[in-house]
Amino acid sequence: MDIRKRWNTILASAAFACILCASSALADTNENDTHEKTEGKEVQILFTHDMRSHLDSYKAEKDGSTVMIGGFGKLKTLTEEKREQCPSTFLVDGGDFSMGTLYQTIYETEAPEITLMGQIGYDAVTFGNHEFDYRSQGISNMLHTAAKRAQEVGKYHLPALVSANIDWEKNTSSDNLLVKEAMEAYGSTPYVVIERGGVRVGIYGVLGKDADECAPESGLEFEDIVETSKDMIEQLKKEQVDMIICLSHSGTSEQEEKSEDEILARAVPEIDVIISGHTHTTLEEVIQYGDTYVVSAGSYCENLGELHLSRKENGRWNLEKYLLNPLDETVEEDEGIKEQLAEYKKKVNEGYLSRFGYTFDQVLAENPVEFTQMDEFAEKHEEDPLGSMIADSYVYAVQQAEGEKYEKVYVTISPSGAIRDTFQQGKVTVSDVFNVSSLGIGADRIPGYPLVSVYLTGKELKTAAEIDVSISPIMTSAQLYPSGLRWTYNPNRMLLNRVTDVEFVTNVPYTGGEETEEIIDDQLYRVVAGLYSAQMLGTIEDASMGLLKITPKDKDGQVIQDFEQYIIHDQNGAEVKEWYALASYLESFEQNEEGMPEIPLYYEEAEGRKQMEDSRNLVDILKKPNKFAWFLYGGITILIVLIAGIVRIIIRKRKRRKEKKNF
Repeated sequence: MDIRKRWNTILASAAFACILCASSALADTNENDTHEKTEGKEVQILFTHDMRSHLDSYKAEKDGSTVMIGGFGKLKTLTEEKREQCPSTFLVDGGDFSMGTLYQTIYETEAPEITLMGQIGYDAVTFGNHEFDYRSQGISNMLHTAAKRAQEVGKYHLPALVSANIDWEKNTSSDNLLVKEAMEAYGSTPYVVIERGGVRVGIYGVLGKDADECAPESGLEFEDIVETSKDMIEQLKKEQVDMIICLSHSGTSEQEEKSEDEILARAVPEIDVIISGHTHTTLEEVIQYGDTYVVSAGSYCENLGELHLSRKENGRWNLEKYLLNPLDETVEEDEGIKEQLAEYKKKVNEGYLSRFGYTFDQVLAENPVEFTQMDEFAEKHEEDPLGSMIADSYVYAVQQAEGEKYEKVYVTISPSGAIRDTFQQGKVTVSDVFNVSSLGIGADRIPGYPLVSVYLTGKELKTAAEIDVSISPIMTSAQLYPSGLRWTYNPNRMLLNRVTDVEFVTNVPYTGGEETEEIIDDQLYRVVAGLYSAQMLGTIEDASMGLLKITPKDKDGQVIQDFEQYIIHDQNGAEVKEWYALASYLESFEQNEEGMPEIPLYYEEAEGRKQMEDSRNLVDILKKPNKFAWFLYGGITILIVLIAGIVRIIIRKRKRRKEKKNF
């Protein structure tokens, strides 16, 4: 290189360095200017999550009395009031806005949930696991419908749909691409930037690991929320936003290792606010890690969350106020929303309920029983009358559906995770019943999981009882409520060996006595459960790492590959839905003086389907060991023998040394 070239290179390098310095200085100046412009500014974030199609007010027990709470009419009224108080107001939702009431039955054709959220003025929403309950076709139809309705009406906007961690490189099936195309048609993006009141806010959405596992019908694979969030932070920094909000359908937990949104807050401290959905948590106080705030407002549109933040000198945000505003009887319902809900009810009646011979608000029965409320349901490992009644309804429904061709159902099972609501005292409507068993869709693509018939061996039924006793205290959604089966257990016994006795109870007491029957291990017995619950039975082996195994079979003992082939149909060929089984069972009860079927007081208390023997007696603890106990006892015996052998060898060696020394 000659001197001229060398000199030109030096000059070029110097110039480049100057440009870099100038750019850096300019960037610092811009950032500082941004901070200065927004310093002291206040932002109001209004938020919801896990509303689960609770578009209308509903009955709930509060402080010992039944009140009407929730609903989008109250939600709109309150959000409008809050917006007037602060120009920089942002309204967002953390997912699971659908699937939980009869309104979900028009999810594909009317998209009522996200359409009304647009009318209320939501800025951004994200997916929850339940948005995928109707599979790829369902969510695709909903998104197309919502986009079409918004264009037709033209009076409102749709909320931005943000979803950042769907792994489209892996999701390449035809069903996956169907969802992708629908999201594009809707205008969905990984994130959105909204400026209001002089404040630029970046909002993105993620769906967590547990939520992903709760969405088997999605067919999608999701990327890690931490890694996705780090990528989002980099992109949003380029957008020069003042605040970053993560709509996370991941949730928090008292178990630190399962509290996904707390893990996220610690791992990605650049996030300002995490709206935490999925676990239906009600956080009375903000969870704070550094300058990151994690908030949750509860489920079913019970509260409107409210977060006030002011900009600090360093560009981060200081917590000024945090409120959970109850959507109770003190909040008036917006008339426009009420009118729209009335139209939706008509569509539900015409398009869905008419095939069952019901209407939305039709009263089915009178309820004198004080059933367990949902905030306490399955919290204790014990028999629950509501779960028992649901399981009993399956037997009744199969008998009605099969008529003279009825084949004995030995056991029906309803897991706590499939029970989504409870009954309040007073009149029970069709809507109330549907809310209790609102999950899923059948092979007929009609909303509601159908009942399926499978066969299990006697040994597998005993395993099911052990799952209930040993696993459900750890995972409450796995608690089982049976009909036709009774088990006795001791909580002081070894894990996976707590059940001591299992037997059939062939008659329900209130219909005339009680008879028991011994279970034969290698005999096949007919078992009825909801489609989703039956499918989950087959996953127990993997979930328990091979320790527990239940393999649903057909009546010939062949392993079931496709559960939809074993759906129970009525005599007209229609699928027998879980909720319809319960509805028809309520109608079968004896009528009261007013001529209304009434839930019998038999369901007021537990009747002994799960019997606990809380004994610490050594005989009771060690009796009737199963294979797990024998394995443990054998291991302990071997260990004792080994220790005794080692001790014996040591004693012998010491004795010999002593003898040699004396010699």
